[in-house]
Amino acid sequence: MTRVAAQAPAPAGTTATPRSILVTGAASGIGRATALLFAQRGWRVLACDRDADALAEVARAGGAAVLPFVGDLGTRAGATALVQRAIDAAGGRLDCLFNCAGLLAMGPHASIAPQRIDELIDVNVKGVVHCIDAALPALRATPGAHIVTMCSTSAEYGVPDLAVYSASKFFVRGLTEALDIEFEPLGIQVSAVLVAYVQTPMVQQAAVKARSIDILGVKATPDRVAHTVWRAAHGRRTLWRLGKEAVAMGLLARLLGGWTRRLVRIGCGY
Repeated sequence: MTRVAAQAPAPAGTTATPRSILVTGAASGIGRATALLFAQRGWRVLACDRDADALAEVARAGGAAVLPFVGDLGTRAGATALVQRAIDAAGGRLDCLFNCAGLLAMGPHASIAPQRIDELIDVNVKGVVHCIDAALPALRATPGAHIVTMCSTSAEYGVPDLAVYSASKFFVRGLTEALDIEFEPLGIQVSAVLVAYVQTPMVQQAAVKARSIDILGVKATPDRVAHTVWRAAHGRRTLWRLGKEAVAMGLLARLLGGWTRRLVRIGCGY
């Protein structure tokens, strides 16, 4: 694994403008771990979430490097206002946008409340687009900028008990691959992190759990994902697969083609 150095200190007698990263969903799980990692490594962290109390705790843990911003990404107006407030606080500089905020609904599709499905799409799909659109002017103005979005191994093949969530991650993957081509002339690298189940409250405290958890387990930690985000924010790769489960699923989906359906069906207990 290639090691990536932290931001180099400024020469003596000069004042460096710290690199900045905007992290959505920063109050817990992967977002929290990422916010604290980047803060520890000298970045200014624009931490965004709708949970004011949990976000305040992250700001306390991260110290002066973490600037908290409370808001909701569920609407374009809300996301745009939130992102703009954060970028203004960083003086217009944005080296990396990390779209981490996301919702998860597990169980048979027919058993999930329509309102929950709508909320998931609002955050996982629309929220990602809204944040990218709002952040784009600042990203274009910052040399070497990156966009990193949390994706999932469920973007390799549709996963039962995760139907809408899986579909939202297919959207993220398609958007990432397309924008990485479109934004290349702008000097913006666009990436996504694909990982299986992560040890976050969203997964571990879920009232209903997908049957695929019994097969794959919940192995990845937020800290490990955060380190992958760090590499993505410095790298030139489009898709970052974390863990042997993600690597294997990617290979199987490409090699087996239509046979992947049978494997997923058996593996998920259907």
